[in-house]
Amino acid sequence: MCTAASFSVLSDLSNTSDLSGDFYFGRNLDYEFSYGEEIVITPRNYPFTRRVGGESFGGRFALCGMAHVAENYPLYYDAVNECGLCMAGLNFAVSTSYRKEKSSDAENIAPFEFIPWVLSQCRNISEARELIKRTSLIDIPFGEGYPQSMLHWIVADKDGCITVESVSDGIHVYENPVGVLTNEPSFDIQLFNLNNYMSLSSVSPENSFSNGLPLRTYSRGMGAMGLPGDLSSMSRFVRASFARENMMSDGTEEGNVGKLFHILASVWQQKGLCCVGDGKYEYTIYSSCVNAAKGIYYYKTYDSHGIRYVDMRRERLDGCELIKYPMISDAVLIAEN
Repeated sequence: MCTAASFSVLSDLSNTSDLSGDFYFGRNLDYEFSYGEEIVITPRNYPFTRRVGGESFGGRFALCGMAHVAENYPLYYDAVNECGLCMAGLNFAVSTSYRKEKSSDAENIAPFEFIPWVLSQCRNISEARELIKRTSLIDIPFGEGYPQSMLHWIVADKDGCITVESVSDGIHVYENPVGVLTNEPSFDIQLFNLNNYMSLSSVSPENSFSNGLPLRTYSRGMGAMGLPGDLSSMSRFVRASFARENMMSDGTEEGNVGKLFHILASVWQQKGLCCVGDGKYEYTIYSSCVNAAKGIYYYKTYDSHGIRYVDMRRERLDGCELIKYPMISDAVLIAEN
C-alpha cells in the first residue's frame, strides 16, 4: 500500500518569496520487499517504444524519479518531468481492470508505460488530461516474472491534480482537490468519506455537547479527536488529507520539503505492524518529495532518515542513455562527543 501527497506554495504563503509558485509532490512506497529501486533520469532522447504497435514515443521532456530498471527500461513508481508535471502509481489491486483487446479509437498503452507515456509528452496537467482521454490501458505486463501492475495514478502540477483509475467500465479521471491518494476504495468514495471528518480541527473544541454539563478540554490536540490512526488505506487518506490541509511551513525550501515529508510521516508504516503472511511485513521502504519547479528529487528511506537529493537540471537532458543513482538506505549514527 502507499500514500501520495502534494501542495503548492501559493496556497500556503501570503507573501511572495522566491519559492512562490513552487509545487511539491511526493509519496511513500509501502511494500514488503524492495525491487532494487534507483533514482533514474530519463533524458529527452531515450528510445521509448510502445509494446502495442511498436511506435516510439517521448522525445519532448526529460523525467526524473524512482524506478526499477529492467532490461534498460525504467519502470517508474513516481516521477517529475522537466516542466514540473508529476505522476505516481499506487496499488489499486481490487478494482483495477485493464482492457484485454486493443482499441481502434484510442492510444493503446501498457500500464508499465503509463508514467513515461504521460510525462515524456505533456507539459502540464491540461495536456495530460487531453492525452489520457485518448488512452486505453491494455492488460500487458512488462515481461515474464513480472506481475501485472494493478495501479491507479495521481497526476499533478501547480495548476491542478487528477486521479486516474482504469476499472471495468473504462478509465475514470477524477479532479483531486485534496492532492492526496492512497489505495482502495475508488477515489470518489475516498473523497466522499472526508464528510465524516468535517468536525476535525487543529484548534481546541468548544463544548457543544450540553449546556448543562461543565465539559472542558483536558489535553492539547483534542480538536483532532476522531482522526483515524490505523494503517488502512481509507484511514491514511483521511490522515494525510488532514495533515496536508493544516500543516505549516516557514516558506523556505527546507521548510517546504520538510512539510511534505512530515505529511508523509503521518502515514508512515513501521516494520512489524502490518503482516502480509509468511513472516513478511509491509513497511515504508522510501519517502520521496520533488520540488517540481526546480526538478529536484529528494528522498529518504526506512533506515536512513537523512534527506538526500538528485537535481535533474545538473545532468545533460538531451542525451539518450539512462542516468542512474542507487538509492542509499544505510542507517547513519552520528556521534556528538
